[in-house]
Amino acid sequence: MGKKDLGKVIGTPVTFQIPSPAGGVQMETYIPWTLVKRGVRRKVITPFDTPIEFNDEAARERQQRELEQPSPLLRALGLAHHWQRLLDDGRFGSLTEIAAAEEMNLSQASRIAKLAYLDPKIIHASLRPGSKMALEHFIRGGGLPTEWAAQRARLGPYQ
Repeated sequence: MGKKDLGKVIGTPVTFQIPSPAGGVQMETYIPWTLVKRGVRRKVITPFDTPIEFNDEAARERQQRELEQPSPLLRALGLAHHWQRLLDDGRFGSLTEIAAAEEMNLSQASRIAKLAYLDPKIIHASLRPGSKMALEHFIRGGGLPTEWAAQRARLGPYQ
């Protein structure tokens, strides 16, 4: 276990001292649990009498958090349009300066920057749930053509 886990392997009472001008308040909290190491990951085991509704709610919250995570394609599209805006506003003179500021390889930055010229129909199709498009379809193989019709023809099988 890590240094942060010392004294936390089994759910023992935890005492917090809250300072205040009147001398402070001491609170003690006890939540029964056990921390188990499963390979590299750690898992919290709650007692058997934990209500099923609590476990179901925790699973729903976990799924919701996973769904809220932006995909790499969405993050790359956002970066491409942000960089294009920076270039248009004159805050940076070239993509080389942006790559240096982002501490990124220039070739990777140029592949991402080309996503700013992607066909809007392709963008909407890639953001639909269940879409088979991934970031690698857009940036591999020498990049995309600049014409929207040619882009649709090249990415047709993935849509």
